[in-house]
Amino acid sequence: MTKILIADDQQLIRESLKIILDTDKDFDVIDVVGNGKDALESIEANKPDVVLMDVRMPQMDGVECTRIIKQKYPEISVIILTTFDDDEYIYDAIKNGASGYLLKGCSFDELSKSIRSVLNGGAIFNPNVAKKLTSFFSQMANNPEHLLWDKDGLPDLSENEWKIIEQIGHGLSNKEIASLLQFSEGTIRNYLSVILDKLGLRDRTQLAIWYLKKGRK
Repeated sequence: MTKILIADDQQLIRESLKIILDTDKDFDVIDVVGNGKDALESIEANKPDVVLMDVRMPQMDGVECTRIIKQKYPEISVIILTTFDDDEYIYDAIKNGASGYLLKGCSFDELSKSIRSVLNGGAIFNPNVAKKLTSFFSQMANNPEHLLWDKDGLPDLSENEWKIIEQIGHGLSNKEIASLLQFSEGTIRNYLSVILDKLGLRDRTQLAIWYLKKGRK
């Protein structure tokens, strides 16, 4: 059974989510809290599998709480569930390790599918959020003047590793990169695993954001 923690400063929202999610036999809402500080205390005591996290909360917001969770408990998946689709919130939440970004008002079916997806290693975004991310990556990829690198002080990366990082930064899939570089998909996956380890990043989304932001003047 999947253990879920809900962090939302609106009592009606968190209690309603608990009632709805508890109707699914595969889910167990183990706690509901009203801010990021209480979320961290609950996580230490209850060790949930998934945290549904609001963004704007008193004492500690959802973005900062997500950062701390992923540092201390990388195995816990965080899904941002909020009414705010501000660019800054979206990018910072993903950069700090959120596995999904959904807007309140999504259906129970969407939410339950999202929870199951992130538990299987997927990433889930509301269509409006996904559109913003796609636009962000496209704008950066199509502006090569932003991708000028000073590689001093970075981990030692091979020429092939840099090529793969660049293509991930441009939004290509493993299959597309394999075709472009004439490697197998398995080889690309192996390279990606090594790259993430060297850079201390969690996934390809973080790697893409790292590449694009690091490359900006």
